[in-house]
Formats: sequence, structure tokens, C-alpha cells
Amino acid sequence: MPHYIYESRLLKTLAGPVCGVDEAGRGPLAGPVVAAAVILERGRIPRGLNDSKQLNEEEREALFPLIMERAIAVGVGDASVEEIDLVNIRQATHLAMARAVRALSVAAEFALVDGNDAPALPCKCDTLVDGDARSVSIAAASIIAKVTRDRMMAALHDQHPGYNWKSNKGYGTAEHYSGLRAHGVTIHHRRSFGPIRNLLLGRDPGTGEPILLAGE
Repeated sequence: MPHYIYESRLLKTLAGPVCGVDEAGRGPLAGPVVAAAVILERGRIPRGLNDSKQLNEEEREALFPLIMERAIAVGVGDASVEEIDLVNIRQATHLAMARAVRALSVAAEFALVDGNDAPALPCKCDTLVDGDARSVSIAAASIIAKVTRDRMMAALHDQHPGYNWKSNKGYGTAEHYSGLRAHGVTIHHRRSFGPIRNLLLGRDPGTGEPILLAGE
């Protein structure tokens, strides 16, 4: 389970607060990438924090308001599909993370970032591999980012129900591929991603094989 050790060590040498940073939505074929930054205070940490992937939807939804209520500050940022296609998903993720840190109502002096790829942030930072399972601040950020993005995809599902984004959240599931074959590409699909690019080039989004029209 994640803990507060990394934050405690940093706070011994820092005057300002430490935030945890994580993202949701690097891999889907549709929708934005969302990042969150969370500053927690020892003694006001919600119980049950964990890597969002280890929690079910009901658990994440229950923890979301607790984090929002008890955290010193929470910031959320995203990068759009257009930005993902323009600069690539890695750079767009870094952009979303920087926006999340800037959105904090209390400026962080240091950020603990999940993973091993340090973004350019408005404060000093360090990466922590599997950080969402090791740091409560990163775990909290992972939950905020995941719930926020899931809600975005549920809203987009209402506009484009043929892809079942409410369930698959834009990931490349069999049902999503079926929707692409039946309904084509929407403005919310990432055109720089292989399956979407395949479809735009007349290839099957799942297999990459040419789509043969009747009579061919």
C-alpha cells in the first residue's frame, strides 16, 4: 500500500509543500489525457488510498470527494486530442501534468511524479516508478485523474453512443473497434494512433488489413 515516507523525507529539507502527480488516458484511442496534482497533509490522508488501477469504480468514486475535501490542494489539467496529435502522447501528457501543477491553489515546491519520465513542471520534481502504489500523494492524484477522465468519457459517450466509451473509456476494445468499423472516426479520436490512422487510410483498425468493399 502507498505511504507518506517519500513526502516526509522531502519535507525535512523543503519550506513548501510536496504534491503527487499522475495521469490517466495515455493509451486510449479517443479522448483527452488527464493529469492531477494533489498535496496531502499528514493526519488528513483518506484511508484506502491506492493505485487507481487497484481500485474498482465504486471505490474510486467514494475516495474522490474525500480527497477533494481533505487535501490541501488539488489541481487538474488535460491535453486535448488535437494536442496529442500535434505533439505526440508523451509531450501531451507532460503538458497536462504541468497544467495540473499550475492549477493547484497552493503552489507546490516539489512534485513526485509517477513513472520514470520527468516532465517540465513549474517546480522541481523527481520521478517514482510505480509511484501510485508507493506514495499516497501520487495515489490520490491517480484517483482524481482517473475519475475525472472517466466522467469526461461518459459524457462523450452520450454524444457518440456507438463506441461504448462509457464502458471502455476510449481504449481499443473489440466493441470500440466494432464501433469504428460501423460508424467511422469522430473528432474525439486520436488520428496519430495506429488503429485510427489505419481506418483513415482504408485499413481495418484492428488488423491493419485493407478494407475490401463489396465486389472487390
